Amino acid sequence: MLYLIALLQQLMQMAREYFAIYAETCFASFGDRVKHWITINEPLQTSVNGYCAGIFAPGRHQKESVEPFLAAHYQILSHAAAVDVYRRKFKAAQGGEIGLVVDCEWAEAFSNKLEDKLAAQRRLDFQLGWYLDPIFYGDYPASMRERLGDRLPTFSEGEKKLLRNSLDFIGLNHYTSRFIAHLPKPAGDYFYQVQEAERIVKWQGGEMIGSKAASEWLYIVPWGIHKLLNYIAKKYPNTPIYITENGMDDEDNEEATLDEMLNDEMRVGYFKGYLASVAQAIKDGVDIRGYFAWSLLDNFEWAQGYTKRFGLVYVDYKNGLKRHPKSSARWFSRFLKGGKDDNSNSA
Repeated sequence: MLYLIALLQQLMQMAREYFAIYAETCFASFGDRVKHWITINEPLQTSVNGYCAGIFAPGRHQKESVEPFLAAHYQILSHAAAVDVYRRKFKAAQGGEIGLVVDCEWAEAFSNKLEDKLAAQRRLDFQLGWYLDPIFYGDYPASMRERLGDRLPTFSEGEKKLLRNSLDFIGLNHYTSRFIAHLPKPAGDYFYQVQEAERIVKWQGGEMIGSKAASEWLYIVPWGIHKLLNYIAKKYPNTPIYITENGMDDEDNEEATLDEMLNDEMRVGYFKGYLASVAQAIKDGVDIRGYFAWSLLDNFEWAQGYTKRFGLVYVDYKNGLKRHPKSSARWFSRFLKGGKDDNSNSA
């Protein structure tokens, strides 16, 4: 086993070096036109679902494995290596900016109990701090070090120097939120067990945290993004934020008519609520530079394939990929043009 871990580390180190070469090729080829660069998108998903749960490529699933933590470690270092190349060789002439995209749910403590508040903080550490703390503070969150021990890799002094402030902006992919309670022995993979936290979708009185979209994990909780944006601004101060993904999905339904699929009232409500919360965060002083709805088109969604539709525009997969704007697309168009919302559901 130790031999396999050492081999995996060597391979990941090689991948880091090749990633820097690939990034340099991109900067040299496209930097005269591209001014906003993202090194890696959602490293959490690659690390956990690729090297722990095994539901994404490369499909690794080993009990209490170090693999997800090695995968995260070398993704962070690959990011820093690419940023170093850009800043040394291209930034002065090209004038662009470069960042990393993380994905994170908001974690709201289920109660005022200290153990629930600490569990909610751990949940944020294992999602957000895992990738941003090394860049801003030189190491992984203390809660991760305490719980993972030697399963969590260490950074050399040279790597810490390379990592320090290695981004111009934070990209945030956010969709939903959960209540978090302390739970000593949760079910699931090791990554979740070690957090000793339970994700809860109901208020203490039994009411749902929000309406459910098509995906089992996605509940509509607009206030969560407001809290998350303020949390990021406080913990990683003076850092611009781009909301790089935000949206909800419908279930693909072959029995529904086209008109029914285009009348996506819930999605219109989702964007109204979440954009209002983003606006409030801006009023609070959060430095938000941009917002991207996920997504423009229905598309292939990870392991869920074409069964889930996130698009503002409906794609007819059976008829030449013909595209039809949904009600949400028409609402978004009016919104971007500064038009008043008539509160109607018509397109």
